[in-house]
Amino acid sequence: MQADEIFGRTIQLFLVDGKPTGLRKATIHGWTGFVFISGASAFGELTARAEVDRTGIYILSGPDPEQAGVLRIYIGSGNSVAERVKQSALRRDFWESAVTVTTSDDDLSKGHAEYLEARLIELTAQAGRVILDNGTQPETGRRRLPEADRANMEQFLANLKIILPVIGFDMLKPQPKAVRQPLQPVAERISGDVQFEIRHKSGVQANAVEEDGEFIVLEGSEALTGTGYVQQSYGRMKEKLVAEGVLAPDESGKLRFMRPWSFSSPSAAAAVVLDRNSNGRIEWKVKSSGMTYHDWQEAAAGSTSSSAPEDAGS
Repeated sequence: MQADEIFGRTIQLFLVDGKPTGLRKATIHGWTGFVFISGASAFGELTARAEVDRTGIYILSGPDPEQAGVLRIYIGSGNSVAERVKQSALRRDFWESAVTVTTSDDDLSKGHAEYLEARLIELTAQAGRVILDNGTQPETGRRRLPEADRANMEQFLANLKIILPVIGFDMLKPQPKAVRQPLQPVAERISGDVQFEIRHKSGVQANAVEEDGEFIVLEGSEALTGTGYVQQSYGRMKEKLVAEGVLAPDESGKLRFMRPWSFSSPSAAAAVVLDRNSNGRIEWKVKSSGMTYHDWQEAAAGSTSSSAPEDAGS
């Protein structure tokens, strides 16, 4: 067994009332953490749970009222998470989802919870994916925990980093390197990555890479505008990018990406570039090859399958 071997993890997601939109409970096998997730309609059920009336942390999440398409997050802690999350929710209008984190054995102290709160705020700010509603950022170094306790809380955080994206919270996920290293030349940032391109008959050209499930259109890429197509799916996203200066008009009348931007899929990226709903799996092609994203993906999947070790009994 190699020291850097990665093992799978078992996450159990329990629908408390049997509804996918109701109160949910998430746990990782072998971890004492209890994670509950609710929307506004199940918030009363959440705060009534005995497991939530313990020391721990909580997260309130919802659309930012000032920036379309951006999430706003508030992170807090308390000796009774149930009471503190109720108080915080009453003071904030933006939230649509609430997450509470406690433990099955109620072994988190106030110091532990405050350390986790400070580290979550710190990591969320570093990732830069959401707007933090917290007015101040606590200094982790001032949370005077013994060395062993800090190590235990960092392991606790490692499990949260696994479970939060599974329940739809990507706030801790680092930005792709093509986005988070803007001072580095593009060629260095994307070195080793497969590059994709759109070369449209209109003359529009765009370049992109994929990293960890995100499709990043690189700065300098062009986008059509004012084509007259009905674009319901991604029209608001494009308006947001223009409003934020990510897309800006150039002298040719096209729009240009002023900085790299991460999209959830190749189709979302293609729709913004071509100003119409698009199948990005066909529109994007491997740079200088003509192979579509779809064909490249199929070839990569086939290569992975053929390189897998044969069954020991064959």
